Amino acid sequence: MIKLSHWLNGILVCIAFFFTNNLFSQTSFAETKKVFDKKNVFNKLEDSLKQQFKSKKLIWPPQALYIRSFKYDRSLELWVKNKDIDSFTLFKTYKVCMQSGRIGPKRTEGDNQVPEGFYYINEFNSKSNYHLALGLNYPNASDKVLSDPKKPGGDIYIHGNCVSTGCIAIQDYPIEEVYTLASIAKTNGQDFVPVHIYPVNYGVKKSLEYLTESIKGKQAINKSYLNIKAVYDYFEKEKKLPVIIVNKKGDYILN
Repeated sequence: MIKLSHWLNGILVCIAFFFTNNLFSQTSFAETKKVFDKKNVFNKLEDSLKQQFKSKKLIWPPQALYIRSFKYDRSLELWVKNKDIDSFTLFKTYKVCMQSGRIGPKRTEGDNQVPEGFYYINEFNSKSNYHLALGLNYPNASDKVLSDPKKPGGDIYIHGNCVSTGCIAIQDYPIEEVYTLASIAKTNGQDFVPVHIYPVNYGVKKSLEYLTESIKGKQAINKSYLNIKAVYDYFEKEKKLPVIIVNKKGDYILN
């Protein structure tokens, strides 16, 4: 059991769907949604998404969305569910068409690294220069401990336009689907859409072998990856998201 002092010193990461502080207000979301609607993206995609859900025997509209991305594998997964007690079901996997940096977390401004860890969407940008963009809450509680205290970097997005300097870039049509589903989930009451970013897909033998070779002899990195892999393993088994806290050292702790 985690002591209360550890809980107070740690910060709850958005893996569950409830937090005490919403960094992206309902008002600003409503404003960006108006612009989004003006682009007619939602109307254009709604029928297509409904048909895709129907073909996969999924209930429309989704009440909750979970996004998972694997850097080395260059893939981004969308998982959906309808009730709090339901487990998540994989809806779709998209190709990440452009990704800068290498295996390893983001630690400083200008390193061009895609972060690794547990985040949530805190911005819907329908006016993005990259077609559409979903902002992530980097630096999170762990990053604030482990990254450069003065210049950890920021402005990390999932976006279109296939250009990346630390962001997760997918093609324009895929980002329209992701953006639409995230908007629907938020409209249906999911204030925090969780986004997990892993160095590799641990379930792919080739990817796991690459990671093992890359971190050989690097004890600190190996410990960190075992730390976040525990969340991957939990989700793979349960198809549900655990609650995670961050301790004073910046480690993720599965509660």
